Amino acid sequence: MKHLQDTVTLHNGVKMPGIGLGVFKVEEGDELISAVKTAIVHGYRSIDTAAIYGNEEGVGKGIREGIKAAGLSREDVFITSKVWNADLGYEATLKAYETSLEKLGTGYLDLYLIHWPVEGKYKEAWKALETLYKEGRVKAIGVSNFQIHHLEELMKDAEIKPVVNQVEYHPRLTQKEIQAFCRANDIQLEAWSPLMQGELLDQELLQTIAESHGKSVAQIILRWDIQNGVVTIPKSTKEHRIVENASVFDFELTPEEMEQIDGLNQNLRVGPDPDDFDF
Repeated sequence: MKHLQDTVTLHNGVKMPGIGLGVFKVEEGDELISAVKTAIVHGYRSIDTAAIYGNEEGVGKGIREGIKAAGLSREDVFITSKVWNADLGYEATLKAYETSLEKLGTGYLDLYLIHWPVEGKYKEAWKALETLYKEGRVKAIGVSNFQIHHLEELMKDAEIKPVVNQVEYHPRLTQKEIQAFCRANDIQLEAWSPLMQGELLDQELLQTIAESHGKSVAQIILRWDIQNGVVTIPKSTKEHRIVENASVFDFELTPEEMEQIDGLNQNLRVGPDPDDFDF
């Protein structure tokens, strides 16, 4: 990837931008609408939300305002949302999809994900996603927070393989085994919380690497994502941060630097463990 609008090609042929804007914990309101609009005006072409975030309406408005300001069309923006745990089940998932479309104010999603692998429920939800995909109502379907055993179990009966697995991924949680599994099965890995909710910004090694490149720590981490072939969706509501997070295409980390960053792994999470989550 050499540009903010460069894409990765998912295994069904759909092209997905390698960097997007995440909006986790951004509440409905002007700040949210402005952040989404600002991102699109500054060249972002991917916005990631979820039903449980409670902000799909604001995201939809921000997208429409951004599209208008940038002279784009709906097809130019890649929109992702996710079905929440309470709505996992065939009919419930179909209904949840309709609700997300209505709130976002769009006729389709580019990517729809199962948010968490709730035992005994995610297979029925996946059947609903397959139906939506076969009917041409969604461009691509995938999962979020799935461990290898969840993916293996899902694929035993699935007619369509997930195109994306969105997981917590940052230098303290490098997810090497899941990354290798997804690569072997042509499933695109996507990082949520790539900056570990800001906890890595004072890390000494990352600061040293950042200084050597004349970049911020956030830019170093996002560049590490890109060079690892991982789609990334950093969150910010501040214009200068939104712009900064996208300015990662004019330098490259050395193999030694990539290895040093990998060495920061502690299998440390800021979010729930998918195998130990009170669903």
